[in-house]
Amino acid sequence: MTQQTSDAILNRMMALHPKIIDLTLDRVWSLLDALGNPQNDLPPVIHIAGTNGKGSTQAMIRAGLEAEGKTVHAYTSPHLARFHERIRLAGDLISEPYLTQVLDECYAANDGQPITYFEITTVAAILAFARTKADYTLLEVGLGGRLDATNVVDKPALTIITPVSFDHPQFLGNTVAEIAGEKAGILKRQIPAIVTRQSEDAAEVIEARIDKLGCPALIQGQHWDAFEERGRLIYQDERGLLDLPPPALMGAHQFQNAGTAITALRYLGLSETACEAASTNVTWPARMQKLTSGPLLDLAPKAEFWLDGGHNAACAETLAETLQRLPKRATHLICGLMNTKDVAGYMAPIAPHAASLHAVSIPGEVNTLPAQDTANAASAAGIDAKTAENAKEAVSNIIAHDPTARILICGSLYLAGGILRDHG
Repeated sequence: MTQQTSDAILNRMMALHPKIIDLTLDRVWSLLDALGNPQNDLPPVIHIAGTNGKGSTQAMIRAGLEAEGKTVHAYTSPHLARFHERIRLAGDLISEPYLTQVLDECYAANDGQPITYFEITTVAAILAFARTKADYTLLEVGLGGRLDATNVVDKPALTIITPVSFDHPQFLGNTVAEIAGEKAGILKRQIPAIVTRQSEDAAEVIEARIDKLGCPALIQGQHWDAFEERGRLIYQDERGLLDLPPPALMGAHQFQNAGTAITALRYLGLSETACEAASTNVTWPARMQKLTSGPLLDLAPKAEFWLDGGHNAACAETLAETLQRLPKRATHLICGLMNTKDVAGYMAPIAPHAASLHAVSIPGEVNTLPAQDTANAASAAGIDAKTAENAKEAVSNIIAHDPTARILICGSLYLAGGILRDHG
């Protein structure tokens, strides 16, 4: 075994395939086979796909399971501050020595063959999960579903599809129906499927797939529902009604995510205590997260800082709704987006809530949308927009005119990750 850090091995892995995204499962199957097919030895798997809400829903399910004393593996992407965030082994982030070991083992087993960074690191997570005892494995899809590297478990315990909307058309299709078809690729014959409320086009595709595969269905609006009532989370299914505290995560959409998690927990036979914990014990960074310390706050001690990594039009709609609920205060945005995103679609919902926008390029990301392009799109949406070299410069510009501003850093998980790294 070579003596290297995980960062060194991850950098080597980046060179194994020229494309960042290349959807196929052939390379994954080959590497899994070379490693003895560890995907067949995982603790019971809950597989989660969707455009929005995957990460929050997974975090809520984990909170509920752990409140009941269950040990849980969890896989998510992308990471924010450190790669280790992607792999949680029996409740704890994977250690640096073990991450280095499994990465090196996968690199050696791949034997120099082409494979994408996401594919080989997903296999490394599966290898670690298979070798560590736990009660459940939570797998979050990276992109799509049908050809995603996580879609290698023949018989998961449960599959979940969160809201599907228009995103990644260059990889998944030009319509919501086509994208929904890719997400529905995680469904397995006669395996129970939980589906959140969808647009008509997405629902038609997903439900047709459910019928074809004979999946026992748990569909929001048909078999269960969750909503806000007087600030409480009301959940109802065929077993009865739960009146629970609101989700710890901000935003009206989190009531639906909590309902999805509760549906999974109730299907697995967990208690009402676990269901409440799913809502109240959950933490998930960069989802309308209030920042309480760090260099930006030192620069502007009277300002209020928030961080959100939502990056498509549907995320912007939920972000706008969340801003509407906050106490009235001038909100200034610092925004950076990737060049694969619908920047105009992102700007439209949040424009009425933005006093100004400072556009930044995302540091260290070759696929960042140039700051000027982001500013141009914001201006076209009616926002007073300009560019800044970085978040620090943007904050200085904002507080020069409004020292008590609400400052929201938004647009990309990659931008959010950089902010969190800087905030220690």
